[in-house]
Amino acid sequence: QIATVAIVGPKSRELLATLSPGLDVSKEGFAFMENKYADVAGIPARIARISFSGELAYEINVPAWYGLELWIKVMELGAPLDVTPYGTESLHVLRAEKGFVIVGQETDGTQTPADLGMDWIVSKKKDFIGKRSFSRADTSRPDRHQLVGLLPETSEFVIPEGSYFAEVQHLGATPPIPHIGYVTSSYFSGELNRSFAMALVHNGRARIGQRVAIGNETAVITEPIFVDKENVRRDG
Repeated sequence: QIATVAIVGPKSRELLATLSPGLDVSKEGFAFMENKYADVAGIPARIARISFSGELAYEINVPAWYGLELWIKVMELGAPLDVTPYGTESLHVLRAEKGFVIVGQETDGTQTPADLGMDWIVSKKKDFIGKRSFSRADTSRPDRHQLVGLLPETSEFVIPEGSYFAEVQHLGATPPIPHIGYVTSSYFSGELNRSFAMALVHNGRARIGQRVAIGNETAVITEPIFVDKENVRRDG
């Protein structure tokens, strides 16, 4: 029932101001994670200042029958700003550079928010479904599989997603060898001018800075955020 157009990038605030002249789009007036209701290109809309790309972004939600009309207006009014469509592959690279997870890709059903570095999202005050699970001994142990980043030491080598990897002393060894984790997302980044990956690793956060072996290649375990750790781009 809802069509959504996301406008993204350093000029997205300027474009939204053109599309919705009556809306306060300033950083102070429209904060990250806020929703606003306003007409956009004359269409009643709900606008969410959220971002899965890591860039300054707004998701404009309208009744589905207005979807094409909104798209046309965005492209028309965005033309002076050099607006261009971008696809899901670009979005995947952008969100991974920012360390944003996809549930079912960076998770396998056993991860907790703490394993993903997202314990801030869990309320310390409210009751919620799943709260009891946090008291289980297995859930709270410190050496679980945790989300980390990987930088291949051969910068153009894009690690195949799903690859298992081992301690660096097993470099080039013939399987079977004990693995310590696996790659969940892997891309080449134009921003970084190199390959990078996200992975789930046993006791991962304690291993940051260590080298690991992936077949005949090596990689360094890093933090899982590669671009704009200070959210300068996200806030515009």
